[in-house]
Amino acid sequence: MEKYLVSARKYRPSTFNSVVGQKALTATLKNSIATDRLAHAYLFCGSRGVGKTSCARIFAKTINCTNRTAEGDACNECDSCRAFNENRSLNIIELDAASNNSVDDIRALVDQVQIPPTSGKYRVFIVDEVHMLSQAAFNAFLKTLEEPPGYVVFILATTEKHKIIPTILSRCQIYDFNRITIQDMVDHLTYVASQEGISVESSALNVIARKADGAMRDALSIFDQVAASSMGNITYQSTIENLNILDYEYYTRLLDAFLNQDVPQALLIYKEIREKGFDSLFFVNGLASHLRDLMVARDSKTICLLEASDEARKAMAEQASRCTPQFFYKAMALCNDADLNYRTASNKQFLVELLLIKLCQLLSPSPKKEAGDGEGQLKKITPVNTPQQQPSGTQPVAPQSTPVVPPQPVVATTVATHVATRSIPQPTPSQPMARPSGLKIQKLSLKGGLKNAEVAAQTAVQQQNRNNDFSDQAIDTAWETYISSHPTAHILTNTMRVARPKRVEGTRFVIMVENPGQVETMKSAMPDIIAYLGNQLSNDLITIDIAINEGEASPHVWNSREVLAHMVQNSANMKLFVERFELSLG
Repeated sequence: MEKYLVSARKYRPSTFNSVVGQKALTATLKNSIATDRLAHAYLFCGSRGVGKTSCARIFAKTINCTNRTAEGDACNECDSCRAFNENRSLNIIELDAASNNSVDDIRALVDQVQIPPTSGKYRVFIVDEVHMLSQAAFNAFLKTLEEPPGYVVFILATTEKHKIIPTILSRCQIYDFNRITIQDMVDHLTYVASQEGISVESSALNVIARKADGAMRDALSIFDQVAASSMGNITYQSTIENLNILDYEYYTRLLDAFLNQDVPQALLIYKEIREKGFDSLFFVNGLASHLRDLMVARDSKTICLLEASDEARKAMAEQASRCTPQFFYKAMALCNDADLNYRTASNKQFLVELLLIKLCQLLSPSPKKEAGDGEGQLKKITPVNTPQQQPSGTQPVAPQSTPVVPPQPVVATTVATHVATRSIPQPTPSQPMARPSGLKIQKLSLKGGLKNAEVAAQTAVQQQNRNNDFSDQAIDTAWETYISSHPTAHILTNTMRVARPKRVEGTRFVIMVENPGQVETMKSAMPDIIAYLGNQLSNDLITIDIAINEGEASPHVWNSREVLAHMVQNSANMKLFVERFELSLG
């Protein structure tokens, strides 16, 4: 009984014409052999399973054949060909650089290079996975690779060309192998099935080819696996069950749910998928891939990007015609976001269900913008009219039957940008204080603290409009109390200690700060400060302007280190104490 061989070995190419998916490259190699224009070093690059090592072996066998056919292939009858077919040829040496990557291994290879062929014309050294050589091994190989004996041909193979040093690349003729197309793999698998007497469905072979991801060796291995599980009858259903692949029928049903805006149906389909044991991330990536395929199938110019049979392309183009390009763009963006957020999501099922809900809402007439989409617009804040100040000595007007909306007590409506002098005269009881000379007031929209302002304004609406009188001493006391209640806000409290509120007129005050940084600090805290002062003084009409002092600098507030330095300098006892105990002011 003949020993069983896997299809990847049994149907390994033995001639250039039997190599799958590399017609241009194999034609070039055949022409170089026919014209006897051989290089001394070749580098075959490409992903796994595309035929690099197979082409190297065919090339080595052909150049040593003494009776090549008219097509330029090896005859398989001469002594050299028979020795190669029986794996006893001394002219073809294969080295696996993944396990022989040291300097000593390369030195042993260099020693073998000095031995001429006993029969045939060339000695061919095939070094597989050459990128695994160490840096020292590469350097030891350079001289021999550049100037080998005339009877030596090196064929290097690698899946990662970028890892090979440039000095090696410059000494080789480089051949880049293509990924095997879906159609080429399907055709070759059909040939293998006919040779093995296995019945197959074209759709099943298409699934196998897509699963192989451009590698013919992988496709043959998967073919053997499915053939064994289906007892020689490879069907589409048996293939997707054996390979744990999600049926396209689910994606088609989901697309119908998206177009019909049927959220319950989409969630039920996802439930079926989870009950079949499919991972949610696998489902999200599969849905994204399906939407991408539909997008390229929709346009006749891009349908060539769809790696599928002509029948499958036609079916997907018909399905894609029901959707607009904008639908595909937005749907793929949502799937991509879900893929990025999946690994960090605490509730992954909820994440996928939310994705399906959003996809069902894409075609709604006026879809609502989701939070975080970056497409929504901020609502305009309706301005609240500030009631005019009552003249001095008059009683406040009684509230109407409709509640009076109080002014925004939490937003400083103006910020002073210039001031000529620091001193602001105090108002007399009979005469309000005039605006300081050189003080320019400029309107400023406060973005920072807006959320807190809205909350405070809503709270104020629930109260009556308080307008109790208070003295300058009272607001100064409330100001100091606020400072004491925020011991950890050092920057804010230090600014407030220097910038005290000065009455301009009525309930309008101004504070003087030294720089724009302090303006930002006070501006962000002002809503909370005004709300606090309003509660302490029972007055909801307080407003505070912020002015930058551009005149004489304000008195410097010493920190703890400066205070201690001053004490040491002016107190002999303190200086003696510091010197005796060798203390440091740092």
